[in-house]
Amino acid sequence: MYGDQPNYLPLVELGTRWEIDGSHLYYKNGIDESMSVDQTRHSLFGASKLAADILVQEYGRYFNMKTVSFRGGCLTGPGHSPTVLHGFLAYLMKCVVTGKHYSIYGYKGKQVRDNIHSYDLVNAFWHFYQKPRIGEVYNIGGGRQSNCSMLEAIEMCEEIAGKKLNYSYTETNRIGDHIWWISDTTKFKSHYPGWDYTYNIKDILIEIFKKSNFTQIQ
Repeated sequence: MYGDQPNYLPLVELGTRWEIDGSHLYYKNGIDESMSVDQTRHSLFGASKLAADILVQEYGRYFNMKTVSFRGGCLTGPGHSPTVLHGFLAYLMKCVVTGKHYSIYGYKGKQVRDNIHSYDLVNAFWHFYQKPRIGEVYNIGGGRQSNCSMLEAIEMCEEIAGKKLNYSYTETNRIGDHIWWISDTTKFKSHYPGWDYTYNIKDILIEIFKKSNFTQIQ
């Protein structure tokens, strides 16, 4: 939804990750729904998502309908299909377990993503379904509860699997790739205080390792 807007935040390079400056509004909880979706590069795929998001909002506000747009972080879990461009954690774990080569593109491998387990996301859907609201928008991701950089994810996967990753680094980053993204779920939690996270990033990776049969996945 926000295109490459997050890349213009005041980011600081740390040992294993990029992080937002500690004095910034987004430091404590992550990026909230106030971030602009305008004047930013989305990709055509991203633009189609944004168009759908706005239409859902408009139906809610114009016709007084109970609608919601969930702006998700990285969705993952043990059933996530591990492929090069999708399923970041599942694909990374597959490469560690099988010895398959993995490529890191840009930002020194310190780019950060929040990852939300499918159970926690569907549980959020369930809470909204029980008490829907009109024309709502929520950022929904792993937040400060469940996030990691690529380097940190590699280290955790290696520790869990007991193997080293076969990887290479390319200086050029993918176009529009986020340097740092952590979702602020404060708004959703305030509307649905009965919802909370069940999984953190380490829990997710352990479950992927234990439940995914990588030898059967091409």
